[in-house]
Amino acid sequence: MSSIDKSGTFNLGDRCVRRLGYGAMQLAGPGVFGPPRDRAAAQAVVREAVAAGVNHIDTSDFYGPHVTNQLIREALAPYAEDLVIVTKIGARRGEDKSWFPASSKEELTQAVHDNLRNLGLDVLDVVNLRVMFNEHGPAEGSIEAPLTALAELQRQGLVCHIGLSNVTPAQVAEARRTCNIVCVQNHYNLLHRTDDALIGELARDGIAYVPFFPLGGFTPLHSSRLSYVAQRLDATPMQVALAWLLHRAPNILVIPGTSSIAHLRENIASAEIDLSDETLKELAAI
Repeated sequence: MSSIDKSGTFNLGDRCVRRLGYGAMQLAGPGVFGPPRDRAAAQAVVREAVAAGVNHIDTSDFYGPHVTNQLIREALAPYAEDLVIVTKIGARRGEDKSWFPASSKEELTQAVHDNLRNLGLDVLDVVNLRVMFNEHGPAEGSIEAPLTALAELQRQGLVCHIGLSNVTPAQVAEARRTCNIVCVQNHYNLLHRTDDALIGELARDGIAYVPFFPLGGFTPLHSSRLSYVAQRLDATPMQVALAWLLHRAPNILVIPGTSSIAHLRENIASAEIDLSDETLKELAAI
């Protein structure tokens, strides 16, 4: 059994994926804007991920913008049959690298077509509606209008499955009254655990939870206790943080991002780390 197989599997709609995937955001240039310094190196990282067994890639056409999806297509097309590419719509980039909401019916329709074109696909496996009432975190507000627009694109056959990103529990409930939701993607990691209750609720209904910034994002996780546990396990703190997520709940799909093959291999090796009940309690106390 390979390292990544030890992460287990879970379903995204009707697609079975390994629970340790890959987040492609860091393939773009600094600030998730513009091209990478070394395009060939970025392509090599994506190829290495798939060669290692990753079959769940998370991306968006507003990464770059357009850059990350084009890199994925150049590196991987024609795609393996078991590869599931999950993308996001609902935001756009300003020339100053800022992030803006883009949730009108026209903007969402254009975003779906942009993703299809740049990924080289006829149908998108999963599209997450990124809610942008507050770019720094979930904020209350109805998402019925943009979700209805996305559901219409699904009925047109352009989208297989729908997910949500940057949402509150109330918005998840509202969305599930509108259409079938296969995943929720929110900020969550060992130190940022606002969604503890939501994860359990989704697990009971067979819905995947996909934490973004699983390693802290642009500010890496830091805790003396985490470092101590990692040293004891002969692992890095980031590997332990990923292993904790894989142990946290069976419906969690982890998508650490990196532009480095060495870091990618470290991340994949985290699936082999066995955390005892005592160690899990110790980490949860952080």
